[in-house]
Amino acid sequence: MRKLFFGLAGLAAFMGNPALAEAPTSSLRPVARVDISEVKLASASFLPSSKRPVVRPGLQRISAGDTKQISEVRFQGWIKRFKNRAKRNGISQATLDRAFKGVTYNAYVIDKDRNQNEFTKTVWEYLDSAASETRIKNGKAALRDHRQKLDAIERKYGVEKEVVVAVWGLESAYGTFKGDIPVIEALATLAFDGRRGKFFEAQLLAALEILQDGHTSPANMKGSWAGAMGHTQFIPTSFQSFAVDFTGDGRRDIWSDDPSDALASTAAYLRRSGWTKGQPWGVEVKLPTSFDYKLANRKITKAPSEWARLGVVGLDGKPVRNFGEAAVLLPGGHQGVALLVFDNFAAIEKYNTADAYVIGVGHLSDRITGGGAFKSGWPYGDRALTFDERKELQRRLNQRGHGDLKVDGLIGPITIDAVRSYQLGRGFVPDGYASFNLLKGMR
Repeated sequence: MRKLFFGLAGLAAFMGNPALAEAPTSSLRPVARVDISEVKLASASFLPSSKRPVVRPGLQRISAGDTKQISEVRFQGWIKRFKNRAKRNGISQATLDRAFKGVTYNAYVIDKDRNQNEFTKTVWEYLDSAASETRIKNGKAALRDHRQKLDAIERKYGVEKEVVVAVWGLESAYGTFKGDIPVIEALATLAFDGRRGKFFEAQLLAALEILQDGHTSPANMKGSWAGAMGHTQFIPTSFQSFAVDFTGDGRRDIWSDDPSDALASTAAYLRRSGWTKGQPWGVEVKLPTSFDYKLANRKITKAPSEWARLGVVGLDGKPVRNFGEAAVLLPGGHQGVALLVFDNFAAIEKYNTADAYVIGVGHLSDRITGGGAFKSGWPYGDRALTFDERKELQRRLNQRGHGDLKVDGLIGPITIDAVRSYQLGRGFVPDGYASFNLLKGMR
């Protein structure tokens, strides 16, 4: 399932001035563009006998304002029906009355859902913001300001405090932007919209349970347009599964100005996801000129000592310490940084499956700890493929007999294997990297 879903919050406008990295408009998460082919026009039902959402001859054209009114009427009808379902699931009338007071159809949320930014930045462009000097500096300050509670969280959950702080930095710029959209209104709008209705209705029900349990109030329950909440942007079902009451006040308050519960909840999440204290997420390595690039596969793991016998060593020329089984990852192809990634890489991946995000968290945590920047270069002349170009690449790979790929624009292990097959057939370095230069050569 790796790389199939890249998170719910929108992509932050983080390119350009690195100083802007600390004031994102949303979580700094890579997201995948979503297929909107199944979306039905909200106004399609206003003509009872028409099979199509068209204006009949002689009828007055529907204005934008009228369409908004129609949507609001339908939305309030949906809320009424949903409340009945929620009551059958144990939500009290009092909770429903408090939660839905003043809730209206939020067109902005639908617009954001329809127009999610494609993640078309390369890993190195993403890291320019994720591990910018500003973000590193602010991360060190956050570590210093909250050291006592972070030390206590590390002792309890066995997750290094620098990693917890790095997640905090990428998700909300250390609490400076937790989102300001009412979560109940956002989730209700998205559930009513229907495109991912079941998912968002489940999130809405979970959010109501959170309110009913007294963890926060409807007015304070704010977050992203997609319902991710608090300092480290938990969706409601993740809150239910992983959030903890670290302060002991009887509430799991991830929204408070005091980030204690949110940071502890992140540590609990990572711990439950398999985090091993003392093991790095990844280590930069050097590959021999004779390296068999077919071995650069997340499914192929070896002890660092075994990799060393194949010429894969640390930047100091020595074998990497035996932290456990590791795989070779080439996020920028054979011309970019090479990494040995350990099980802790997969633990961060449970938080967000995009490689760029995982590397961003890992590298930022290393920099906050005092580590240096990556030493190897990146293929700076290359650029990321757009969503349409990724689909084109998959079509061309299919046409050339390198698999039977689903043309969905998502570059996962199957597409990477198909790219590698094409590269082998052409005598290229088979690193599986889906680059723009590769696509140009196929045209």
